[in-house]
Formats: sequence, structure tokens, C-alpha cells
Amino acid sequence: MKPGSGTLIINIMSEGKAETYEGVYQCTARNERGAAISNNIIVRPSRSPLWTKEKLKPIILPSGQSLILSCRPPIGLPPAIIFWMDNSFQRLPQNERVSQGLNGDLYFSNVLPEDTRDDYICYARFNHTQTIQQKQPISLKVILAKSNRERPPTFLTPEGNASNKEELRGNVLSLECIAEGLPTPLIYWIKEDGILPINRTFYRNFQKTLQIIQVSEADSGNYQCIAKNALGAIHHTISVTVKAAPYWIMAPQNLVLSPGEDGALICRANGNPKPRISWLSNGVPIEIVPDDPSRKINGDTIIFSNVQERSSAVYQCNASNEYGYLLGNAFVNVLAEPPRILTSADTLYQVIANRPALLDCAFFGSPLPTIEWFKGTKGSALREDIYVFHENGTLEIPVAQKDSTGTYTCVARNKLGMAKNEVHLEIKEPTRIIKQPEYAVVQRGSTVSFECKVKHDHTLILTVIWLKDNGELPSDGRFTIDKDHLEVADVSDSDGGTYTCVANTTLDSVSASAVLSVVAPTPTPAPIYDVPNPPFDLELTDQLDKSVQLSWTPGDDNNSPITKFIIEYEDAMHEAGLWHYQAEVPGTQTTAQLKLSPYVNYSFRVMAENSLGRSLPSETSEQYFTKAAEPDKNPMIVEGLGSEPDNLVITWQPLNGFESNGPGLQYKVSWRQKDGDDEWTSVVVANVSKYIVSGTPTFVPYLIKVQALNDVGFAPEPAVVMGHSGEDLPMVAPGNVHVNVVNSTLAEVHWDPVPLKSVRGHLQGYRIYYWKSQSSSKRNRRHIEKKILTFQGSKTHGMLPGLEPFSHYTLHVRVVNGKGEGPASPTRVFHTPEGVPSAPSSLKIINPTLDSLTLEWDPPSHPNGILTEYTLKYQPINSTHELGPLVDLKIPANKTRWTLKNLNFSTRYKFYFYAQTSAGSGSQITEEAVTIMDEGKMAMASRQVDIATQGWFIGLMCAVALLILILLIVCFIRRNKGGKYPVKEKEDAHADPEIQPMKEDDGTFGEYSDAEDHKPLKKGSRTPSDRTVKKEDSDDSLVDYGEGVNGQFNEDGSFIGQYSGKKEKEPAEGNESSEAPSPVNAMNSFV
Repeated sequence: MKPGSGTLIINIMSEGKAETYEGVYQCTARNERGAAISNNIIVRPSRSPLWTKEKLKPIILPSGQSLILSCRPPIGLPPAIIFWMDNSFQRLPQNERVSQGLNGDLYFSNVLPEDTRDDYICYARFNHTQTIQQKQPISLKVILAKSNRERPPTFLTPEGNASNKEELRGNVLSLECIAEGLPTPLIYWIKEDGILPINRTFYRNFQKTLQIIQVSEADSGNYQCIAKNALGAIHHTISVTVKAAPYWIMAPQNLVLSPGEDGALICRANGNPKPRISWLSNGVPIEIVPDDPSRKINGDTIIFSNVQERSSAVYQCNASNEYGYLLGNAFVNVLAEPPRILTSADTLYQVIANRPALLDCAFFGSPLPTIEWFKGTKGSALREDIYVFHENGTLEIPVAQKDSTGTYTCVARNKLGMAKNEVHLEIKEPTRIIKQPEYAVVQRGSTVSFECKVKHDHTLILTVIWLKDNGELPSDGRFTIDKDHLEVADVSDSDGGTYTCVANTTLDSVSASAVLSVVAPTPTPAPIYDVPNPPFDLELTDQLDKSVQLSWTPGDDNNSPITKFIIEYEDAMHEAGLWHYQAEVPGTQTTAQLKLSPYVNYSFRVMAENSLGRSLPSETSEQYFTKAAEPDKNPMIVEGLGSEPDNLVITWQPLNGFESNGPGLQYKVSWRQKDGDDEWTSVVVANVSKYIVSGTPTFVPYLIKVQALNDVGFAPEPAVVMGHSGEDLPMVAPGNVHVNVVNSTLAEVHWDPVPLKSVRGHLQGYRIYYWKSQSSSKRNRRHIEKKILTFQGSKTHGMLPGLEPFSHYTLHVRVVNGKGEGPASPTRVFHTPEGVPSAPSSLKIINPTLDSLTLEWDPPSHPNGILTEYTLKYQPINSTHELGPLVDLKIPANKTRWTLKNLNFSTRYKFYFYAQTSAGSGSQITEEAVTIMDEGKMAMASRQVDIATQGWFIGLMCAVALLILILLIVCFIRRNKGGKYPVKEKEDAHADPEIQPMKEDDGTFGEYSDAEDHKPLKKGSRTPSDRTVKKEDSDDSLVDYGEGVNGQFNEDGSFIGQYSGKKEKEPAEGNESSEAPSPVNAMNSFV
């Protein structure tokens, strides 16, 4: 054995023949706590026996006949790889007519004269011994038949109409059918009562072989191969039975118990036939080991109760059937150990403000210690409403603030003792860029400066670096960094790009970028510039496996120097017609050494670029095909996620054809449980992107790796990623659910978290379902609307906003993982207090009278409690919209109608109306209404409004206005001529001696006097009998004449009451409205 390990080394080269060491080996590891044993390891030497010599007679056949050339290689270990070649070691061509069977024989569906040759040689290659054995050459002569009679197909292999096939689960199922006939038959495959699995089915040997990889029990059934040509078809049925060596459903896991505790070891396996389960203790069958009263065996489970330290042992579970066996070791360690804290004392943690802080407290002990955290020397235990406590003892502060600074104490306790440890937390200010560099456009040859001012925590060391296009600045004296500035002198075109200021401390990093654009100075008239002409004369030299040199001749630069050449390639085999970036070189260079990938059919083209843009591509170079090699990379984005509770779906991003580096791309998928001692399980799958591992325990972490391989070899060892088997619904409902009502619309819900093991998946949070309780009658009328609130993560409380006041609510809480929701907690009922009501649903004012208005209303749609009363406030509004005194009136809550009396008539009132509960006053509703005026004025107003809105009335008014205008014009003309108008003629005919003549000097009437008094005439009164009026009351205006209510025309067109006096404005009498008359009223008065 190798010193210091359990490895057994057998040196066959110096210690005898390999056959000496043939046998079954098993390793046992033992100490005072128990013994563990390994699986059986079978050692067999490889064998490559010689072919038995035989004399082979030449074969002579007429054309069209079928033929089987037997190989019958010697039986070696492992079996030989068979292939047919000629004397020149060239493989014999194969096709639908001529092909090699799984047994190595060469089958001819029908022979042709060109099949004639003397060197049909069967070779057997034994890889382990690196030897090739050769069978004697077979001579075949085909004579051209005078007539080849066509015939329907018959099977060369297998024989008969049906056969049977057994295969082990996980292996590759290979089914073969080879037929003869003329013309050559074609082979088709179907599965009776089923569909061939798309991603696992492959056809080989010109469809004569059907292969199904990773075969499972579901692939059992009847498969039909059908041979068909123009003369008919035959079929053969192969009955496939998939057996299975034992495989784990749940392998036994190590168990750590303290004295007096209970536990169980579970060993579950499946297979076909069902495996037998047997137990061993320290490598000895459990039936013959001393009895342990704390141990009870129940099939695939060992139950431990009230264990003692003497119960410690290594138990082996053996699951066996005729196709194999599984052996799993599990250490049951009964340990009594006081707590120990493994984290170093006085560890200092520094965290940026507003980021999570994780304080470690690694511990060990048996029984499993409980962990508590304290802040400060006399602080109380920290609670979960602010902090997160992880199972490994780590304390998480989700958002660390300045006041989180301090000393934290971790205390571990079990029944055997206590241990504690102090750590320290410092919160630092985040680094910020308070003045960022800004975008700049400068001319060539000028100087540009970028500013970057940074503010950081003074206790941290700050470093500021500048980058250009995410790389280092050019090592050029033109670039100067001075404290907060970067200065670039004598700017050239190559200086254009993105400049980034990066500020780093030991805890954080921030950056800011700006773009510099370089333009030419204002040019003098110059030649026309353009993009370059494309390069030409491409040539490939120095052609090696993974490199080639490409050279070219540049085209004209068109007055702008070429800055660089861009080289692109096309892979004619994998992606014909698509061009990809290969490399670029400076504009002064016309050759490039190109790195190549294996198994690619390359073509190249080159483009030139100057400051104005890029040229057209050059002509394509000659093609260059590189040799195949093993893959140099593995698939990316490897993930392991379960789609069902008992599986693990491993996915990856496959390599593309360019990355395969050779033919026959496949993947080696490996996995094992992260926390177990199992060896890696591996399968090789075709070029797919997914593999499903069945029979896994629920939500267990797995280590996964996917390695690429092809016909040449394997890619480098892949990286290991972690995944999880499938999630299942949580098993436990949150407990201790209670509700604190904050106010009439807000409640706070608290609950205890469920054990993480019962989540059976990634904990996504907790979900509260709550709904307003309904009476039985309401519940029948409409569906109860449930509302849902989800609280992310491990929160144990949450707020329910938007509740309805004065309502009964019911709720329950569920835990949520990636699979779905767990069971509901017991429902909890709570009641919200009263709130203020909504506004009354409606307010109508009906039955207006001279001094009263009646109000009708509907109660609030949402009373939010018990209504105590209504409040009605109202005030009058005058014609200028000024508000009068406010009257406040309380109305009982059971009223929906109220009449206000003793109001002013013909007055507008504004009403404010709202309801009240014990919580306060609700929203108000407003309305306006007018008391009616007396009946006479109402009728007149109604009549006026009715007439004023008629079309004929409007036309009449227009005609009257036009007539008056004409009369005014005529009177004005006659008066200016000194002529008389009809009134004056009547005056002359009926002169009154008391009327003084008109003064001739100013053309006005003489003064009139009233013999009795000098009172003004009232509205609508006629001229006094003495026909005298005051001078100021007569301005000879037709408007004044027509204003009286008695003014009208005589038959001769003169006015009656033509000397009526000019009316003065009368004061408002009584309680008449002070509002100005409307234009309609004025026009009606005029008429």
C-alpha cells in the first residue's frame, strides 16, 4: 500500500504477471469508532488473443445475390473494435447496400461486379493492449449475371419474425436489422404503442442500427424494423426489456446524535428486479453483531432511540440484485460535546453604509447548540424583526447603518455548557464621485482636461485611476494626472474614446466615464477625402495546425491615412455565409499571424479603415481546413435545477460547431451530492443541452460538471458548479399568527417562521390571504374577494393597508418556495374600528316655495361605522356671488328628508351636507337651490323667456330696430333742413297759448312750465292737460318717446303721448330683486 493512505499499488511491470492479481478486492478502513468498507473492485487483465489460422476459399457469386463475409474475431477483454480494410489499410467503402453489422460481419444486400477483390480483411483492435489482429484476406469474385431478377426484401439478421433484447438501465440500447433484396431495401424503425424519444434516439449504419442512449424502464416495449423496396416490405419485431442494477433513491447519510437522542438511517434503492436491502455494522452482517437495545431494524430503515456513546458505529447498506449492487457507508456518531466557537475572537468587520453586514459565528457541539446574538456589553438578545439569523450561526444585518457600529457577542449553548465570542463592526461612508468628467469635443493639437472629484470615508485609503476604453492610459508624456484632473495635451485622433475615472477603497469602488471626440481643425480647401479602397492579393503562407500567416496589398487610402486593417473569417463547414471578426492590425502592417481553431474550413477577407470609415471587403482568400483536435473549452452556463421533487435537470449552453474542434461532439455529465461522500456519477450524452437525473431526494445540493469531448479526446477538466434537485411544496404552515390593528385602515400581522427544512426549496417569502367577512345573505349574492400580499424573504411580519373601517376580516398565512405555496395557517379574525364616513350618496332639493326648501338625501355608501348625526350648513348667495351668514344645523342620523322654512323668496342658497360617526366628520356634498318669486313675476318671467326664445320674435325685433334706425335718419335730415315733422304741424294747428314759441337762435324748444307743480312725471304717465313739461325733460329723443308703456303709433304714423316726459330711475320698492334687468326684459319693455 502507498504510505499514509489506503491506496493499493500493483506494479505489474516488476512484480509478476497480471493474471496473478486477477480477483475481487475490497478496502476496509478501521479505527476505534468503527469500520467502513468500499465497493468490490474487480481486477481483470486485458487479453488480445490471436486469430485462429484458417484456410479461406475464394467466393464466386453471380451479381445480384446476397452475401455475408464472416469476421468472428477472437474473444478478448475488453471486446475488440472491428473494422474492414484492404491490403493498403484503406477502409472499405460502406453504404445502404454494403455495411458492417454489430457482430463485425460484412453484409451485402446484393453484390455487384465492382465488389470483386482479393483483399477483404477483417481487423480487430484491442485498445488496452494497443494491438491489432488481422484475419486472413477473403477473395470475392462477382460474375455478371445474364439477367438480375428483382426480389422483395428478406432479413439477413436477425432471423425470423420476432426476437428479444435485454438492456440495462443507463446503457445504450442498440437494435439492428440488415436486409437483402434487389433493389437494395431501405430500413425504417417504429415503436409499437409509443414514440421514439427525440433527444435520445440516433440512427447508425445507414439506419440499419437504432440506438437509444440513457435507456430507462420507459423504453421497454416492442420495436419494429421495416425493410422495404419496390417489390414489397417485411418487418421484424424486437421485444425490449430494460433491467436495472440497483440505484439510489436515498443513500444513507452520516448521523450525529447526542446521548439520549433519537434518529434514523434510511437506505432506499430501486432496480429491476427490486433490490434486496441488507445491513452491516463495521463491515459485519448486522444479524451476527451484538444486540444494541437502542437500535431497531425495519427493512430499509434503522431506527435509533435513546442512544448512548457505545452506539457509535459505521453502518453499511447493501442493495443487490442479479445485475449489481450498491454499498453505502454512514457513520452514526454519538457524541457529547460542549459548544465550541470556531470563529476567531475580536474579528473586525468593516462594511459600507446601507449594505448588508454578515458577522460569522462558526460553532460545533453535540447536542446541536442554540445561537444567540447580543449587541454591546449589557444589550438584550437581538430579534428577528431587524436581523436575520442563519443556521450556521451567522448574523446578517440586511441594511447596515451608522448606528449598527459596535461590539456584537455570539453565545452558543447546549445542555453541556456555553461558549461566547465577540466581534466588532464598523460602518464606513460610501465612496461617491461628486464631480463627474464631462463629454468633450476638441480639435487635433489642442489640450483637454477631465475633472473627477471624489468624496470618501476618511478612515479608508482612496486610490483613483484613469482608464481609456477600459484599458490603461497610453504611456505617453502627454497624459498628466493631477489630483482631481486628467489632462491630455496635443490631442490626436487616437486619443478619442471613453475615459473612465475609477475610485477604489478596500471596501467599495465607483466609476464615472466621459467620451472624448477629436475633430479636425477648420480645414482650408483640401482634396476630397473618402474611405480607403479595399485591399487585394490576399495570400496564405506558413500554414500550421493552429496558425497561418495572411498577407495582402493595401488599396488607395483616398487622402486619409489608413489607421488599421480588420480581418474577418468565414467557416464554410459550420456557418457558411457568416463572417466573424478575427483580428485587426495597425494601418502600417500588411501581414498578420492568425491563430486558428481546429476542424474549421477557413476563408479570410480584409477591410481597411481610416478616419472617414471602413472600406468594402476584399476578395475572399483561398480556403484552409485545419485538423481536428480535442475541445479546448467546456460548455458555459451549467445549471442544476429540479423540475420535479425527485429529479435534477442539468442544463448547459452547448458548444457551437466552431467550438467543437472535431467530429463526434458529446458531453460527459457528472454529478454527486454536495454534502455526501458519494463518488461522481457520470454519463456521456450526445450533442444535447439537457440531462435529467431521476430518483433524487427533494431539494438537495448537488455538485455538477459538464465536460466536452469529441472523437479526438476530452476538453480540460471542467469547473464544478452547485445546483439543487427539485423543490416540493412546503410541508409546514406558519405558526403563532396574530394581528395588531393599527387604525381603521391598517393592521400589522406577525407569525413565526417555518423551519427551513420544511420549506423543501428556496424560501421566497410568506403570503397573506385576507378577505372581508360577509353575512350569509351577502355571501350568497357575490363571491368573496380575497386579497393577497406577499412579503419577500424570511420576514415574520407585514402590514395590511387599505382595509375598510368597521369591518370584520379573516386571514391566513402561507409560506412560498419556488414550487408553490405550503399549507395555510389557522385563520385569524380581526375587526377594524370605526372611521369617518364617505359623503352622502346623493343630495336633492325639491318642492321649492316662497320661503322653504325640502332636502332629500341617501346615506353614505360607506358609513365606516354607526352614523351619529348629519350636519347641514347653508348660506345665501347674492347677485354678485357674495356669501351671506352661515347657518349650522344638526339632523338625526335616521332622517333622509328635511324641510327648511322661513327662507327669503327668490334667493339662491348654497348647502353643505355631511355625515358623522364617533370617529369624526366625513366628506361633504354641496348643492345650490333658489326659492321661488311671487306668481305674477314668475309668470311674466316665464312668458318673457318663452317669447324671447322664439325665432319669429327675434326676426320681429330686428325689423323694428331697422325701422327705428330709418326714422332716426329721416328726422335728423328734416331737422337739419329746418323742416317740420308731423308733431310740429299738429302743434301749429292746435297751438296752446301757454306754450312759448321755439327760440329761433338755437333751434330748441322754448321752456315749458307746469301750472300746478314741478314734480317729475311718473313712469308711464301721460302729458298733463296743460301740455307743459320741463325743458330738461324733453330732449326730442325718439327713444324717450317710445320708452313709456303707453307710447304707440297713430294711424298717420305720429306718436301718441309724444310729449311724455323723460322718466327718472325709480328706487327699488319693497323686496324686489336688486339684480339688473336682462336685455330681454329691456327689449320687452321697449316694445
